[in-house]
Amino acid sequence: MIFEKIQEIIGEQLGIDKNEIKLESNFQEDLDADSLDLFQIVMALEEAFDLEIPTEDMENIKTVQDAVNYIESKQDKQE
Repeated sequence: MIFEKIQEIIGEQLGIDKNEIKLESNFQEDLDADSLDLFQIVMALEEAFDLEIPTEDMENIKTVQDAVNYIESKQDKQE
């Protein structure tokens, strides 16, 4: 499942328990991710899901739900 994979990636990148990461978690406000953390998370997501996330799209990904929705929308187009 996409959410669980994203949880693992974020937990690993931020050094937090993946169970603390909820769909509604905001990367900056709830998970204390700075811009470097976000960049590393995006790089890990790109690698894990074999896609490219342009900078303008990155700016719209504020919550874990946004990341899930984005990846689902990209995967739908690939299939």
